[in-house]
Amino acid sequence: IAKRSDLQQPNVLDVVIIGAGPAGFSASLAARERRLSAVTLEQGKLGGTVAHYPRAKLVMTRPAHLPLYGVMAARRLKKEDLLSVWQTMMTKSGVQIRFGERVERIDPQPYGFEVKTQSVTIAARTVLLATGRRGAPRRLDVPGEDLPKVVYHLADADQYRGQRVVVVGGGNSALEAARDLCEQASIEVTLSYRGATFDRAGHALRQWLVQAETQQRLTILRQSHVTAITSNAVQLETHGQPSTVPNDTVIVCVGGLLPTALLNQAGVTIETKFGTR
Repeated sequence: IAKRSDLQQPNVLDVVIIGAGPAGFSASLAARERRLSAVTLEQGKLGGTVAHYPRAKLVMTRPAHLPLYGVMAARRLKKEDLLSVWQTMMTKSGVQIRFGERVERIDPQPYGFEVKTQSVTIAARTVLLATGRRGAPRRLDVPGEDLPKVVYHLADADQYRGQRVVVVGGGNSALEAARDLCEQASIEVTLSYRGATFDRAGHALRQWLVQAETQQRLTILRQSHVTAITSNAVQLETHGQPSTVPNDTVIVCVGGLLPTALLNQAGVTIETKFGTR
């Protein structure tokens, strides 16, 4: 798509970019740099998943190259600093990003594709998917999950002061959320994980987990799963036995879903393979 089409079709863009996270925003700048007709659709905010990271999270640890900007020489950048750089670049570059636009369909057409959201239909020769997996968080599918107390990412641990919080999951995101919450002395944190060990998480996080549990700053419910959520409690099954945990907030960090249905509409076939560890 880096080469502008020789077919000058009216009202058909060179490319629609779906997602304004790190990959999508970089692609948006690259399209602008190459003078392609383009628009970027983002269901949330600039930064995508990065915008939902916990406050002051370190998101960059080495220099990176950004189209129209050059080398970002800073070796360590926190979330807020990186988003500020991106915001400045978006304003200066003039890239077109439509926020609050969730793509519902991608239909093949003779000229390329027709992309539909709730509010707009866009024709383009090419569609670039840069959605990642966290844009559609995986749900628990249990009674009470639609209560306002249930969220799918931790943005600011400080807002949960004085609360009893259950974090669900066993990967890096879940352990990072539990760690940030435990740093607030007034938050009572419980971690629920269906597995027996935390092999999916990084070594440093696993070390912290052992320390936090030993110091009784964190309650860990291994081989447990949530069966229901109420306004003031979480019901679980732990080692096959039912239990109830008094609760004010539930943070679900169990991964995301691939946009399989969207890809199938566009004519892309997905084949899932399961390997052996």
